[in-house]
Amino acid sequence: MPFLHWLTRDVDIRTATHTPYRLLEEVKEHSHGDRDTSNMLIWGDNLDALKALLPYYAGKVKCIFIDPPYNTKSAFEHYDDNLEHAKWLAMMYPRLEILRELLSEDGSIWVTIDDNEAHYLKVIMDEIFGRRNFITNAVWQKIHSIKNDTRLISVNHDLVIIYGKNSNALTFNLLPRTSVMDGRFSNPDNDPRGSWSSGDLVANEPRINGNYIVKGPTGLEFTVPANKHWVYSQENLEAMIADNRIWFGAKGTAFPRKKRFLAEVQQGRRADTWWKSDDVGHNQEAKREIKQFNSDEIFATPKPERFLQRVLTIATNPNDLVLDSFLGSGTTAAVAHKMGRRYIGIEMGDHAMTHCAPRLQKVIEGEQGGISEAVGWKGGGGFRFYQLGVPVFDENGHVSDGIKFVPLAAHIWFLETGIPYSGRADSHFLGSHNGVGYYLLYNGILGDKRPNGGNVLTAKVLSGLSSHNGAKVIFGEGCRLSAERLTREGITFRQIPYEIKAR
Repeated sequence: MPFLHWLTRDVDIRTATHTPYRLLEEVKEHSHGDRDTSNMLIWGDNLDALKALLPYYAGKVKCIFIDPPYNTKSAFEHYDDNLEHAKWLAMMYPRLEILRELLSEDGSIWVTIDDNEAHYLKVIMDEIFGRRNFITNAVWQKIHSIKNDTRLISVNHDLVIIYGKNSNALTFNLLPRTSVMDGRFSNPDNDPRGSWSSGDLVANEPRINGNYIVKGPTGLEFTVPANKHWVYSQENLEAMIADNRIWFGAKGTAFPRKKRFLAEVQQGRRADTWWKSDDVGHNQEAKREIKQFNSDEIFATPKPERFLQRVLTIATNPNDLVLDSFLGSGTTAAVAHKMGRRYIGIEMGDHAMTHCAPRLQKVIEGEQGGISEAVGWKGGGGFRFYQLGVPVFDENGHVSDGIKFVPLAAHIWFLETGIPYSGRADSHFLGSHNGVGYYLLYNGILGDKRPNGGNVLTAKVLSGLSSHNGAKVIFGEGCRLSAERLTREGITFRQIPYEIKAR
């Protein structure tokens, strides 16, 4: 597969690996609502924030939606969209790498973009996600009227590039049927099975046993046109007539057609790649939504809530985890909250506090803008606001001063097992994975906060550890057991900080 090359590629493809793990620190004055929530709003650089999420959420996110800077050569108030092309690629590549790690095996990523970078984005996403996992490129009609003041051609659309983590494991939901679709059904004969529409009973090209006489209720006989055939065998068609599933018109003399009952058709419709503004909203609608909760400022390129509703309807179910690492005005989080999805939103600008948090607060309080009425939103729930803290490791690769047990435990577990940590991290025993038990002796977890109190593996400390039948990996500041004893006990000892990698 061909790769895209740019000036700083060799450095940029290693950026994600070299990005430090940082702590996430709650800022309680910006959190709101129910404290017992997993919803997160993170303020800070999204590369650092994404790396900080890996030990907890790798492989857990069902849907990622991002609306990154389009690199349109224009300066936006809330972020610099005037990035030179190579810098734009350098910004996107490592973030997409980490986003892929966060995505669940049956998850999908949706990226809105325009023609300035869409084709380059497709190439680097082919590289990161795999060309086989490309789903499609949807087209959103973001402007509902032609701009006649444009010099050449009025550009009325944005693109939505969609990939799966593993397209073979991916399933998408149907969209609800529309009133127009249901309006095609009626019940002129008062059939007790309800409304129906009629369909053709004749197909092209002749077929053996497909040409016979059909007798209607008035005795009138019908035959297929030349070089065509009935789509059912004579036996099956006569059974359908007996079951009142064939319509001969109100007088019983019309050419027969099959009745398709609304109650029996698929209760939904498959999404397509043409997203009309009438169906999912447009830029002006999105600006009006934002103005409802912040009248002083309007974002230049927001997405309407109906747009995100379509994405989340297709890609997620209630309680699934949604991630947006370019949160902007907070639309993704607001829609996810109203639709009963869990969410993580990341925004580096001050509008994480001036726009996103206030918007979510109003959602929790039951605001009725956007999709609220359509989904029956009445309020409730909560989110917790975080900022980026210090790196887990210093520039020399050592555990930074002041790092607590919990983040180090989550980091070690993720590095050792490759899966996010879901334990309580309230004891030295972190858990077992594939028959191996993992232990961490750090920060006085055994109750003795003296420098060597419980953080060094001794015979006494070993006797007090939770029993695990199988191999053990123990992290600690030192070890006083002999190599023979470690082998006999099935222990692999790893010294802090020298044998903890930053990945």
